[in-house]
Amino acid sequence: MINREDMLELTRRMTPARTSITRIAGCYIDRNGEFDGSFNTNFLKLSGSDKSKNLKLAKTVPFADTNKKLIKYEFTPKSQKPGSMWQLLMAMKECGLKNDALMDTFYDVVMERYQADYEYAVLVFHDRYDIPAKAADKERLGESEEVFEYLLCVICPLSGEYESGEPECGFLFPAFTDRSGDLNHVNIYQRNPDRPHMELVRDILGAE
Repeated sequence: MINREDMLELTRRMTPARTSITRIAGCYIDRNGEFDGSFNTNFLKLSGSDKSKNLKLAKTVPFADTNKKLIKYEFTPKSQKPGSMWQLLMAMKECGLKNDALMDTFYDVVMERYQADYEYAVLVFHDRYDIPAKAADKERLGESEEVFEYLLCVICPLSGEYESGEPECGFLFPAFTDRSGDLNHVNIYQRNPDRPHMELVRDILGAE
């Protein structure tokens, strides 16, 4: 189960003034499922309006209804083997999205397996969060105990000229469990839990 307070702790920082997101990368897919361009840039170099727009998209995942629209899935030892999506995500996280070859590999997997008959964007954010220590009464102690380095991905239908609409689905990796990074799990968002994109869970991420 996902703790709502853990997710809100991440969401509160997703404002232009407080964010520590370092980078955003993404690609566009046409309605035939073909690649239609990509980008990879320092998040802090975006204009104020672009920061706000992209933070709103990113926030969709951790701010979603926990354990209904946002569910925790497991990466089993089998799904963490060499050549797995888990290994690719680890490499993307460790390079801070700066390796375009890794990003292209990720986009290729999504394009091949994501089921959509519309134009869409795949957006990936990289962040490092210094998790402040808290006392038993939840009062902030100030000293950071851990740096939570994570990826946040959203898949959004396009409306207009490369304008991303509300995300259909997405994920947070590693999962944020008990205020700590959890490499054996991923938090996956589905806009419509009654008609989820299960291909994201099984075919793309390889989670269970």
